[in-house]
Amino acid sequence: MKKTLLLNPPCFDQFDGGAGSRYQARREVRSFWYPTWLCYTAGLIPGSKVVDAPAQGLQIDEVVSLAGDYELVVMYTNTPTLSIDRETAKKIKAVNPESVICFVGPHVTIQPEDALREDRIVDIVARGEFDITVKELAEGKALQEVKGISYLNGSGVVHNADRGFTTDLDSLPFVTEIYERDLNYKDYEIPYLRYPYLSIYSGRGCPSQCIYCLWPQTMMGHQYRVRSVDNVIRELMYCKERFPEVKEIFFDDDTFTANRKRVQEFSRKVKDLGITWSATSRANLDRETLQQMKEGGLRLLVVGYESGNDEILKNVKKGITIDQAKRFTGECKSLGIQIHGTFMLGLPGENRSSMEDTIRFAIEMDPDTMQVSIASPYPGTEFYDYCEKNGYLKTGTMLSSSGHQLCNIEYPDLPAEEIILWTEKFYKKFYFRPRIILRIVKKMLQDPVERKRRLREGRQFFKTMRSRRKYTKKSC
Repeated sequence: MKKTLLLNPPCFDQFDGGAGSRYQARREVRSFWYPTWLCYTAGLIPGSKVVDAPAQGLQIDEVVSLAGDYELVVMYTNTPTLSIDRETAKKIKAVNPESVICFVGPHVTIQPEDALREDRIVDIVARGEFDITVKELAEGKALQEVKGISYLNGSGVVHNADRGFTTDLDSLPFVTEIYERDLNYKDYEIPYLRYPYLSIYSGRGCPSQCIYCLWPQTMMGHQYRVRSVDNVIRELMYCKERFPEVKEIFFDDDTFTANRKRVQEFSRKVKDLGITWSATSRANLDRETLQQMKEGGLRLLVVGYESGNDEILKNVKKGITIDQAKRFTGECKSLGIQIHGTFMLGLPGENRSSMEDTIRFAIEMDPDTMQVSIASPYPGTEFYDYCEKNGYLKTGTMLSSSGHQLCNIEYPDLPAEEIILWTEKFYKKFYFRPRIILRIVKKMLQDPVERKRRLREGRQFFKTMRSRRKYTKKSC
């Protein structure tokens, strides 16, 4: 077995771009998701180690020094940071020329040639779900026999046959065992989740057809493959025993509520554990299921509303209407289920009027917290193909010099810089309402830990907004 390092490489300060983050960027406030996909793979390889450089605050020289002892270095990468990650790989090769460097992630799954170049800095790309693929590489299996990889030989890039999706998810180790072994759970924080938290998956893939969503279209597919409820319960029991200070478990499946009968079974069985948990959901879940989830310990749902305009929702194949979202939100509020709403600006068909619709809709829904993102087309998604076909892709980086998200799309009557400015307008109109300010102040007065956290996040948020305004002024 090769000595294997699974690396979420260093990048910008507080950059959340690891194998557990749906889009790579430094957030408006400090946020770090667990590098879950790397950790699953590590659990299959004895003697392996996961290093999450951004969350651990490691600089490139520290990572390069550490990587010098490993035979196989697996690096997670994506579109915004591919060139930076290749530079990191180059430095690792310089100190450890015998190491085999393997890139994984959505971008290289779709465009492996972008990593595999004649300079041979990157030796292998493991496409798609890479748990078993990397395990076979670590075992020393001949490259021509390993499904799901691309690599260079004397005649160019070789693409082996695809590897099918893992269907028996119960056969995989608990990812939280690797969290305990290699990570410090106190390094990870999401503003709308209780701190400290743990993030796990109960399934992979998503049956929805949203054109912008990255993982189902590039890595995990549209079939929702799930762990048995009993297997999930056993991991939660492990978490409760091994992480007694954790305040919340988050189920980060693309759509945790896709299988309602399974969610109801889980809600009945988890009730006796007495844990607080949150999850993802589409805005169309029925009251009966929501009530059972609440009784089972559910605190919050992360809901992708995306837009307040029905035409935009049709354009992106969301499969949900504004009226459905309103009913769902009303049910959650009546049951005492908190909502973190997520919205996007810049989706196909977007204009100033539709963005106003979305802001009004967000205010009407009044989720407990919300975030607004700039729609980003990634290679491999239908959204990317649409933008490329119509000439809407904007050349240049997807990130600012500080690692914050920029806009890489531009419509005929809606410049990229204006979409960026609308995100600040959105945040201000939502959060600068008297009742929201009062809600935040009340929580801060009741809880000194919450007070410290919100003050820090407020400073970070305003700093980010100032940075974005400077960028747009420079670009205009």
